Amino acid sequence: MSDAPGTPEGTTAQRPRLAVVVPALNEAHDHGILRTLEALHAQEDDDFDLVVVDNASTDGTPDVVRKAIAEWGRLRWQVVAEPQKGTGAAADTGMRAAISLGAELLARTDADCLPPPGWTRAVRAAFASGDELVAGRLVPRTDDVPVSRFQQGVLSFALWASSTFGKVRPGNQDAGYLGPYVMTPGCNMAITASLYERAGGFPRTRIEDVHEDRALVNAVRRLTTRYAEHREVWVRASTRRVHAWGLVRTLGWYADHRYRPELVDIR
Repeated sequence: MSDAPGTPEGTTAQRPRLAVVVPALNEAHDHGILRTLEALHAQEDDDFDLVVVDNASTDGTPDVVRKAIAEWGRLRWQVVAEPQKGTGAAADTGMRAAISLGAELLARTDADCLPPPGWTRAVRAAFASGDELVAGRLVPRTDDVPVSRFQQGVLSFALWASSTFGKVRPGNQDAGYLGPYVMTPGCNMAITASLYERAGGFPRTRIEDVHEDRALVNAVRRLTTRYAEHREVWVRASTRRVHAWGLVRTLGWYADHRYRPELVDIR
């Protein structure tokens, strides 16, 4: 596939360079990283770099990625390693690797998500609106674990509840914030490289300690009001954590880790 309509692979179109970052840990299974790569390979606008960050996988995840890159001839796709445990550390490593390649626009999804074919096009359109931080929307994935229509409705309600709680959560209130809190899921968000660096990037923390996406949003809120939710930017996200923990416990996890399981990395 070409980088952009009428643009040969490996050349640069006259528009801001976009990179997609995907942190990954032990995602070599049937519904893991390969499905995400296939979804990214099928993007209608495939003028983007891809940085997959292997977070010390033990199941051959980086080999799956390298094989796909070689088979598809994706010259602008690569794997980098981050041994420090944590989605924050892995995502930050990927973002900074992308910036070093010259990326001006950064998008992130996760290795258990499926972006629709128009995702990168929607990301670029959101940036064109003037926002420097783009908060995307999550839709339950249904191919990895069974999800009924009723369960989809419950999950949608849970996302709404999480977003609503975030707006009133004491930790998201501060006189130094320039604008309101907007839930920005790490598995579907985008930010300009300039703002990412000004905000300090994702904190290099373990997911058990800090929700790195919330921390980045709150850092951005001290710098600008040019951020917003863009519902047209959506991905299908895995519901395996909800199935493993149950809805109430999952909501407790996202509400300041009021529920803290022994095993966080559900595979």
